[in-house]
Amino acid sequence: MGRRVAKAWSDLGLGAKGLIVVALPLAILLAGIGALHLSGRAEAEAEDRVRLTFAIQRDIHEVHALLAEAASGVRGYRLTGRRAFLEPYVKAEALLPTTLDRLRRTARDPEIRSRLARVDALVVLKREGLAQLAAMPGAGTSAGLEAPDVARALVANKAVLDELRAEIDAMQRREAELLEQRRARADAERRRTWILTAVMAGIGLLGGLAAAQLLFTGIVRRVRGLERDAERLERGEPLDRADEAQDEIGRLARRLVEASELLRSREAALREGEERYRRVIEGVRDYGIFALDVDGRVVSWNAGAERIKGWTADEILGRHFSVFYPAEARDETPPRLLEIARRDGRVEDEGWRVRRDGDRFWANVVITALRDGAGTLTGFSKVTRDVTDRRRAEQALGQARAEAERASRAKSEFLSRMSHELRTPLTAILGFNQLTGMDREALTEDQRHAVDQIAKAGGHLLAMIEEVLDIARIEAGGHALAPEPLDVRPVLDDVRNLIAPQAQEAGVEVRVTGDVDARVLADRRAVVQILLNLLSNAIKYGPASAIVTLTVAAGTDRVAIEVTDQGPGVPAEMVDRLFTPFDRLDAERWSGVQGSGLGLALSRGLAEAQSGRLSYASRDGRPGATFILDLPRSAPNGGQS
Repeated sequence: MGRRVAKAWSDLGLGAKGLIVVALPLAILLAGIGALHLSGRAEAEAEDRVRLTFAIQRDIHEVHALLAEAASGVRGYRLTGRRAFLEPYVKAEALLPTTLDRLRRTARDPEIRSRLARVDALVVLKREGLAQLAAMPGAGTSAGLEAPDVARALVANKAVLDELRAEIDAMQRREAELLEQRRARADAERRRTWILTAVMAGIGLLGGLAAAQLLFTGIVRRVRGLERDAERLERGEPLDRADEAQDEIGRLARRLVEASELLRSREAALREGEERYRRVIEGVRDYGIFALDVDGRVVSWNAGAERIKGWTADEILGRHFSVFYPAEARDETPPRLLEIARRDGRVEDEGWRVRRDGDRFWANVVITALRDGAGTLTGFSKVTRDVTDRRRAEQALGQARAEAERASRAKSEFLSRMSHELRTPLTAILGFNQLTGMDREALTEDQRHAVDQIAKAGGHLLAMIEEVLDIARIEAGGHALAPEPLDVRPVLDDVRNLIAPQAQEAGVEVRVTGDVDARVLADRRAVVQILLNLLSNAIKYGPASAIVTLTVAAGTDRVAIEVTDQGPGVPAEMVDRLFTPFDRLDAERWSGVQGSGLGLALSRGLAEAQSGRLSYASRDGRPGATFILDLPRSAPNGGQS
């Protein structure tokens, strides 16, 4: 039985145990308080009975005094005839009923109540006798007390008063006895209360101490066991015992055992992982991975570092890593890199390094500061990569870029000179052709047709030369543009007016919609030229009597001007070739329209030269093409928004 109780107690949770330890003294205390309350009530009742006895004695004495004073007053009135002697009698008549009624309510003792009934009857007789004496004639005369009827009344009243006194004396004696009894009972209740208080306090104190001892002795013993287990766990020793109790301490003890097993398994896994990581690091041959202490001395070395730098681990461990730097940088660069890594946590650097044999190579180096959990610097990790080949490739690329730029400049110069050389004879040809055509009446039909073809071909060739020159100037960075705040509406009006002859000839309507009151930051002449190129293409390659739409869409910081036609559009497989110079996407074959293939390339170059973009948007299966000129939006104050 005792074992089962002990087992149940050990399995009980700490909260429940604590509750029992706290509740047991409280229960004893509450029981003591209840007992004290009952004892206090008994004591209070005894004291109330004592006070009641005093009150009854006072009322009995008052009845006796009132009757005596009333009788004395009536006799005085009979002797003197003065009505002032009747005041005690009048007072007694007023107070006696109240006093007697209070006595009837407060008296509890049977004997007192019996005598009180006889006193009530005698008081009635006494009052009637006194009333009779007060009403008899002859008051204040010699016969006031000597008349036979007065004498008889006095004798009768004297007998009633004596009997009343006897009853009252008996009542007072009885009340005195009751007073002694009640005082003794009150004293006994008071002593019982003090004794009960002391007993309950002792029981509560001893019960609380016993419960606390029972709880804390077990807890301290088991917590000390947990402390020893924790120390063993800290030393890495296995825990082979477990507390079988089901309370919190027992569960914690079992968790420590489980944690010990888990830590051992994880420690084994960590060792295995570290060994695997060490083998991986040591096996890396493309990167030199090694560690430095806080002063910069090498403390670990892998195969990649040995391959790149030429030192073996035995030769380099313990030496300062500045040995890898050329003599001219050895005193300045290593401490500077360590200081930056210490301050920022990481530093990356590229420069010449020295192998063991003195050969130089271009290295990319990353140094990372290593800190413990408290933030204290414990050393550095250093990763070195030989990027000599990459540097040589970059140098070769730079040389190739410079050669390409020189070739581009030479091409631009060639185009400029060639265009100038072509334009001079072409201008003469067009001039002579114009002179020939001035006398058209003298020419035959075939001759007039030849003159027109010469003028048309010459104009086309002259426009192509101008476009070639524009592209050359853009590529060479010499196309001077002056972006300024522009209102879109007047620019579009100028474009419509300039394209109107071509549109009317083809029967095409040009519509303008959208946010035409927007402002852009752009070069006016370049914007007009771009839009004229786009509208000209839309009219040339679109059907007759079609509609070409100019739509303005203003965003937060950009403004898009879209040119949408109703032509055949651009095949998806040819979109990538749209802005390639001289590539007309086979338009001369399927449309019969002549051109140079430079318009879109020139327009994109003009757009990009003023921080804009020119792009093509598919119509999602619908006929037609949409080209979008995107320009920076101008702020109200004239700057870029």
